[in-house]
Parts: sequence; structure tokens; C-alpha cells
Amino acid sequence: MLYSKIKKAVFLDRPNRFIANIELDGEKLQAHVKNTGRCKELLIPGATVYVQEKDIACRKTKYDLITVKKGDRLVNIDSQAPNKVVLEWIKDGNFLPDITKIQSEYTLKGSRIDFFVEYQGKKALIEVKGVTLEQDGVALFPDAPTDRGVKHIKELILAQNSGFEAYIIFLIQLKGVSYFSPNANTHKEFAEELKKAHQSGVIIIALDSIVTKDSITAGDRVEIRL
Repeated sequence: MLYSKIKKAVFLDRPNRFIANIELDGEKLQAHVKNTGRCKELLIPGATVYVQEKDIACRKTKYDLITVKKGDRLVNIDSQAPNKVVLEWIKDGNFLPDITKIQSEYTLKGSRIDFFVEYQGKKALIEVKGVTLEQDGVALFPDAPTDRGVKHIKELILAQNSGFEAYIIFLIQLKGVSYFSPNANTHKEFAEELKKAHQSGVIIIALDSIVTKDSITAGDRVEIRL
């Protein structure tokens, strides 16, 4: 996944979850934060960030905050990126074989699951979660309680039990992690439901990412510790 019109800036502060104050070419500006998570360990005053210039006249902000530098690594925090990256990964033949249909935003019991896939006469549902939180080399999800995430897991368990194949793919939006785990300290119920999903046959996958200032692509599979 490629971005255009990327510029380097300095993060100043985040007055609310949608807006970041940045300094770009010596000028103080506002950028839209494309992630409603906390990102407290990333969005630190003085951090180097990369923003995308948007040519939309009706917008309140001219830039989107896309990537943050954490130490010597880049972390993509665009919450819209994981679905696009995983879709590219699937279409490139890295996942299910002989795919005949891919449908985005499949409706299941009033909720939308990210992807419905048909392959070799089988039907699969895939939910994608973007991961930006890393602590001591461990990728963790979520970084804030997510009742929606718990609901999705429960629905995938029901789907698995009713004949679908069900998958949860955690796209870790950086490189260099040792393994992935659910963040029980932040949301115990999510961690418990993820374990139940695994025990019920839902397949859990974690992928890291190759991140540059203007791109993100799926990388390698990462060990999962539930």
C-alpha cells in the first residue's frame, strides 16, 4: 500500500483523539489522526511523524497523520491501512488457495465482518485487527477496551460452529516484534474471548509489516502467545 504526498513533521500534542498539532517546515499546523486508539507510547511530544497532504477543500485539516518514528523503527498508525494491506496479501496468493470470490464488509447477524472469501468450495470469514502497541518486543492488542472487538470474536465463534471457516488476522503495523499476545491488562474479556475462539477452531494469524515513510506491506507471520 502506497501513500502519496508524504511530508516529515514533528508531533507536538493531541488535543483530542481526532486531531494532532504538528510542526511542519517551521509552521504549526493541525493534522487528522487516522486512529482513535490511545497511541500514548507513540505520540510523544517531539516525535518524528509523517503526514499525508490531502487535496480536499471541505476538510478542516490539510494533513493526515500516517506514520510515527519510535526509536529506529517506523510505526504505521493509519487504522484504514490493515484491511487494505491484508486484502493485497490475500490477492497476492499468500493465504487461501484458488479463491473465486472476495467480498468486503460481509454482514453477519447485524455486524460487518471485514471479508467473506470463497475458495475450493469453502466459505471463510476474516476479521482484521490493526496492532500498533508494542512493549518490550511484544505486539499487543487492544490498546484500549474494545467491546466491538469482543462482539466480533463471539460472532466468528458462532460462524465457525455453523459451518464457516473463521479467521482473525492481527496486522502488526511495524517490524521487529518477538511475538503477539492479547492485551489482558487492558481488556481481560477480549483476551479471554480470543482464547475461546482458538479453542473453538477459529484460526488466529499475526503478521508484521514492512513500513516506510510512504508505504506499508504485509511482512512475515509472527508467533502468537495466548
